[in-house]
Amino acid sequence: MEKTERNNGTSSWEFLLLGMGNVPSLQTPLFLLSLIIYLLTVVGNILIVALVVADRHLHTPMYFFLGNLSSLETCYSSTVLPRLLASFLTGDRTISAHGCITQLHFFCSFAVSECYLLAMMSYDRYLAICQPLLYTSLMTWKVSLQLAAVSWLVGFLTSTVVTSFLSHLRFCGPSAIDHFFCDFIPLLEVACSDTNVVRLLASILSLFNLVFPFLFTLASYVCIIAAILRIPSSMSRQKAFSTCSSHLIVVTVFYGTLIIVYLMPRTAPLRQLNKVFSFFYAVLTPLLNPLIYSLRNREVREALKKAFRKALACIQSS
Repeated sequence: MEKTERNNGTSSWEFLLLGMGNVPSLQTPLFLLSLIIYLLTVVGNILIVALVVADRHLHTPMYFFLGNLSSLETCYSSTVLPRLLASFLTGDRTISAHGCITQLHFFCSFAVSECYLLAMMSYDRYLAICQPLLYTSLMTWKVSLQLAAVSWLVGFLTSTVVTSFLSHLRFCGPSAIDHFFCDFIPLLEVACSDTNVVRLLASILSLFNLVFPFLFTLASYVCIIAAILRIPSSMSRQKAFSTCSSHLIVVTVFYGTLIIVYLMPRTAPLRQLNKVFSFFYAVLTPLLNPLIYSLRNREVREALKKAFRKALACIQSS
């Protein structure tokens, strides 16, 4: 990483994150809102992981993937929110160049991993609904572990390649990033060396690691919905759809906001709107996932009630 040069000729290793704008009266409300969101996100997702581990009724591939998704969401939100909370609390919106690249590395890694993990979960639901007789032989624990491991590994490797190229770019003043975290496109906008190679590399990797998992997930759900519609009994159709409805909502929210953020032109009038959608997919989506699964999934609700009853019994006995 080369040093960034400010207009006064001194060298600096820092960027300034402009965030949502410098409005002092909004700093406290935004801090409290972000803190509540972060605490709910971490507690909600860790609770899902704990339920999947503790309840033997949830020891199935579907809930194994759900546990991985919740772990991923906890890491995902932790790359953005703690730094954002610190800036609201102290007013210091600077971030070192190495800190910025590190934040981008982990954010991209978890985003790509989530794309693959959502695709693996759709494949699991495809086998369960479209190939029920072969499900147990095809979706074994070994296969589940391998699919989850591949999701995490591909995300890490993809992000490592992109950020290694980014780290060799030259950044010169002004070093202000018009975003609330170090995202890929806003960071490229402050580079003063040629970014064509990095953009081409990112486009190729996005094709394989974002578009392909999305199309795979879409194709899986086309097959799933077609299979459900062929079921003669309305009760059986409803039961089959209920096993994948939560995942379908999560996929729709995640990809919907992701597509809007990265396809929306970054013109001056649309930048604030772009930040709003970025806040939604980077901060609110990890919070929505445990809520969606706990509210819409009967087995998760039952496991949650059982856990609360046990906890209440322990408190009363003590």
